[in-house]
Amino acid sequence: MKWVLVAVIVVATTAAELLQTAGMKRHGEIHDFRPAALGRVAARMATNLHVVFAVALMAVSFFAFMALLSTADLSFAVPATAASYVLETALARVLLKEKVSRTRWAAALLVALG
Repeated sequence: MKWVLVAVIVVATTAAELLQTAGMKRHGEIHDFRPAALGRVAARMATNLHVVFAVALMAVSFFAFMALLSTADLSFAVPATAASYVLETALARVLLKEKVSRTRWAAALLVALG
């Protein structure tokens, strides 16, 4: 059961972060941080399906992580779910067409191996 939860966390986190990135790239950079402007951004994000699905998947990841912590040690859970860093880096390159330098690959791999 532990490894099923790890897989759910890795897949949900990876998908959520890719969707969140795609949604924010569609929205554009936020320049105005006054409360009223942030309220308008929040309202716009609530209609951005990429962001909405990203939030839902982050919730799935969070609750799967809570379930994992009820059956496994934190010293297992955190390193086991670090596989998401490598998967996110690979998918960012393929799906989001990001340039990933050797340094970024090395960093993702070092975190995952840690």
